[in-house]
Amino acid sequence: MALLNFSHKSKSNNDSRFAISSTFRVKILAFLFLLLGFLILSRLFTWQVVRGEELSRIGRGQQKALKTLSASRGSILASDNFPLASSSVGWLIWASLPGIKDPVEVVEKLAPLFIDSIEDVKEDGTEKTVEEKEAEGKQILLKERERLLGLLMKKDVVWVPLKRRVNNQTKEVIDGLKLQGIGSDMEEKRSYPEGTMAASILGFVGKDAAGSDKGYFGMEGHYDVALSGVTGERAWEKDALGNPILSGDSRQILALDGVDLKTHIDRSIQFLIEKHLLDGLQKYGASQGTVIVMRPFDGAILGMASFPSYDPMDFTKYKQDFFINPAVSQSFEPGSIFKVLIMASAFDSGAVKPSDECDQCSGPVKIGRYTIGTWDDKYYPNSTPIEIIQHSDNVGMVWVASRVGAEKLYNYLTKFGIGAPTGIDLQGELTPSFRPWEKWGQIGLATIGFGQGIAVTPIQMVRAVSAIANKGKMPTPQVVDKLAGEGWEEDVSPQLSESIISSETAEEITGMMVDAVKAGEAKWTAARGYSVAGKTGTAQIAVRGLYDEEKTIASFIGFALSDDPKFVMLVTLREPASSPWASETAAPLWFAIARDLFFHFGIAPEK
Repeated sequence: MALLNFSHKSKSNNDSRFAISSTFRVKILAFLFLLLGFLILSRLFTWQVVRGEELSRIGRGQQKALKTLSASRGSILASDNFPLASSSVGWLIWASLPGIKDPVEVVEKLAPLFIDSIEDVKEDGTEKTVEEKEAEGKQILLKERERLLGLLMKKDVVWVPLKRRVNNQTKEVIDGLKLQGIGSDMEEKRSYPEGTMAASILGFVGKDAAGSDKGYFGMEGHYDVALSGVTGERAWEKDALGNPILSGDSRQILALDGVDLKTHIDRSIQFLIEKHLLDGLQKYGASQGTVIVMRPFDGAILGMASFPSYDPMDFTKYKQDFFINPAVSQSFEPGSIFKVLIMASAFDSGAVKPSDECDQCSGPVKIGRYTIGTWDDKYYPNSTPIEIIQHSDNVGMVWVASRVGAEKLYNYLTKFGIGAPTGIDLQGELTPSFRPWEKWGQIGLATIGFGQGIAVTPIQMVRAVSAIANKGKMPTPQVVDKLAGEGWEEDVSPQLSESIISSETAEEITGMMVDAVKAGEAKWTAARGYSVAGKTGTAQIAVRGLYDEEKTIASFIGFALSDDPKFVMLVTLREPASSPWASETAAPLWFAIARDLFFHFGIAPEK
């Protein structure tokens, strides 16, 4: 009995332990289900709430295909609507590196197709020999092989661009080679039908940091947004294999092509000033030269040339210094061409009258520790203002500036636009600083009187003298005449200032400039039978705060005809070697161009 009781008791204990174990397991299982449910809910919360917008966007991206529609870049047109810059088809040649079996073979076949033709002339103007061209060709080919091999041997990429803007002919040759791993894509190619002509005005199209086309310098830079247009896009739904779903949603935003720029640039004028300037640089041995031709009554730039220049089609071959347009981006001390602005300020303010006589023109004038003399060491006692301009008398101009006074002269020169941008529609305009009159001092006032100790840009000088030619009103220089798109056209209206000097003052100064041409130091080169108002200027170049006695900038500025100006023109030559004087360099070059301009405008000589 005792044994049976023991057995029964043991069985009861076992049943009890089994019941406890089962309950524990149920609780554990329940906890695990709760934990799993919590994790699932947490994940769902993260997907649907925290990252809901992001995942929806990713999902739409996987479900939808998107293609960017490129906009065609607008053209830049001359005044006769002939394209100076336009867009055409080019090709991007690329390599898919996994498909390249023999990189050396690919390089050997492509390198000769990618190099450009070799120039026949050296930088100094002399012609290259056959041996020199062969040696240069081998060196260029070697560098191109090294470049291509470096691209094809990259390890961290699968696709590399090899050459951009390849023409159709070269692309067809490459297709004929049937090189594995080499392909091509169509891309827009910027072309310049007139070659290097007007390069400093046009600028060029390169790539930005994102690899997109972008205009730099000149009009390409200034009007980049308008020329570029606006890209469009096409979107559609696709299936798992990437095929379009016919019944799916699709949308398309059309690309808006860039506008065309119709300019004031006259191709004939641009051609002849570039030709004459190149001849002048060689004839006078100058290191740099600039010519600007502007219509004075509305500021239209008819031509603008600077050398050395560059080829906008192959801009990568040139250093950045070549891209800067000296006409708008480089300052110089104007020298005696500035005297007409000083005299205009003196006459308009009433500080000097035509009949006044200079009481200090009999010899050099001493200011502090400085002695100022005339350019040719000749002196003319009791000179009148017209004689001061005719002789380009520095001492006489010191007298004129002192009569006006620093504050009043500063205000007038500010009216003439000195120290302010002209507003010309070209990228990169420089504005030289203009010291406040309180900081001039006596010597500063004196030197500004004859155009030293002050800096201007060529375009500033042209605009200021245009106020004299235009009876006292100063125009804003502008290159672009009209903006044009498909079915529409918009004029770019000329802008004129209020009268900065009276028409009477403008006529007085014009008369002085006519006399300076007929009787001044450059009278030997004047165009006979034409009434030209002009002034020479020879300014020493400042180097580290001191003036170099041998290096000069020679200039001539003038307008014609004096009573009905068709153009105002500035010619500057930097460091002419044949002679430092403008009367022997810049002036004859100015009149050589002017004679062609008279013929171009149909202006007959007076009897």
